[in-house]
Amino acid sequence: MKSATLITLLVFTLSALLSFNAAAERKVKITPDIGSINVLHNGKQVIIERYQDSDNTIDPHYAKTSRPCPPFCIRPISLAPGVETIGELELMQYLGKLGSDDTIMVIDSRTPDWVARGTIAGAVNTPWVKLDAKKGATELDIELIVVDEFGATHEDDQWDFSQAKTLILFCNGMWCGQSPRNIYSLLKLGYPAEKLKWYRGGMQTWHTLGLSTVKPN
Repeated sequence: MKSATLITLLVFTLSALLSFNAAAERKVKITPDIGSINVLHNGKQVIIERYQDSDNTIDPHYAKTSRPCPPFCIRPISLAPGVETIGELELMQYLGKLGSDDTIMVIDSRTPDWVARGTIAGAVNTPWVKLDAKKGATELDIELIVVDEFGATHEDDQWDFSQAKTLILFCNGMWCGQSPRNIYSLLKLGYPAEKLKWYRGGMQTWHTLGLSTVKPN
């Protein structure tokens, strides 16, 4: 009896400690009022937060400062007329709407080898080469993505973007050309600039801020 009582007490104590830890205020918040956000990723709720270890350092994949230019040149803040450049907090506002607002989509424009190292929860991978005719994408390939995934229509060689989704695109950072190439490809098709948002900081800034990532399934 004493043994059973002791086990029950230990379980209760452990449960209480776990509850306390879960409720404890984060030392490293996103903003003074936001500790974390919940994001729908592949049908499951995922928490985005900052690493709580103040000694955490950036992932080595994103620590390199001097990649050859060209092609890895610093991109301007304004990528194209009408295309809004956003930061982390604006991106998180969009991420928080996923699952309840089907008019938006967050796009990781990188090639799968980069995505395999981790991406932002809620993002869908549309590699820039899939929308680039110069890289072998056919008109049909491009149409299938823009129609089936982005919500545009294409009939009699005419594009209709009135019901197309607002796309928030990113890649590896301010030196990365993959999301700009996706944006340029979409603009060339006639995709409305106001429906394209660019997270310029990309994965390098995301990691610099200690924000959590997810691995693809």
